[in-house]
Amino acid sequence: MYLCSYLQNQTEKYGVLTANQQKVIDLVSAERELFSNPLLPNSLNEAISNPTSQDRLREVYQKVVENENLDDTPIKDIELLAPIINPNRNIFCLGINYREHAYEFEKTTDASKAIPKDPIVFSKLPTTVIGPNQPILSHSQVTSELDYEGEFAIIIGKEGTYIPKEDAFDYIFGYTIINDVTARDLQRKHKQWLLGKGLDSFGPMGPYIVTKDQLQDPQNLSLQTKVNGEIRQNSNTELLIFDIPTIIETLSKGITLKPGDIIATGTPKGVGMGFEPPKFLKPGDIVEIEIEGIGVLKNHVI
Repeated sequence: MYLCSYLQNQTEKYGVLTANQQKVIDLVSAERELFSNPLLPNSLNEAISNPTSQDRLREVYQKVVENENLDDTPIKDIELLAPIINPNRNIFCLGINYREHAYEFEKTTDASKAIPKDPIVFSKLPTTVIGPNQPILSHSQVTSELDYEGEFAIIIGKEGTYIPKEDAFDYIFGYTIINDVTARDLQRKHKQWLLGKGLDSFGPMGPYIVTKDQLQDPQNLSLQTKVNGEIRQNSNTELLIFDIPTIIETLSKGITLKPGDIIATGTPKGVGMGFEPPKFLKPGDIVEIEIEGIGVLKNHVI
């Protein structure tokens, strides 16, 4: 399933894309038409956060696939929102999780100094989240070093603590794209990264959540970031230093992961700070992040 949240006639809805990915079907309306006992909640976040609702999502989808007479709406006629509009908790984020990015971040080619021995974890506030085509605020009052970070993100689908690597994929609902927008000067100034990563609009997400059954190998997906059409990042999720099972095992050691939790897995080489001179974002810039099998997340800076 390719799931999305969207605005239609000033009403927030969520739905599933049709097979050609050109139209969306309202899942709540479809359930009411196809089932005598509606169970789906009003938001995709609520649906993912409840195991019973997850089961119903799959049931409705199967009926949708079998039924060609349901109402659908062209994607061009709706406003896509972040698939999880209001995350339940902070977004878990991995820092310095691609080897070449580690070198550009630490400005050294010495692996012993650049490559972390254990995952680096920080968080972004739920208020960072915006959807596709929504504006990234430049926050020029507090930063002059606005940067982008294209990232592959995991959506947790089942509650768990102390999850072993071999079971990690059992706890995943699906995947999406996140732009881990960063104020590099605030990141340096405050040492810990919450302020540099946590300003309003610093978490563009979308355009869809792709359920895990749709991606044959999430650890081998191309990732590309463009700024104003120029390719800045061009990598693959197979190059993660700490892979998906390691990330989930690490985070769940003493922290209960819950359905709806979001994990951004880190960014590859090619961020603005890595260029000489740096290529920081400015108002008017357009950032596009494309991950194979998911889609394109596009936002502009104001």
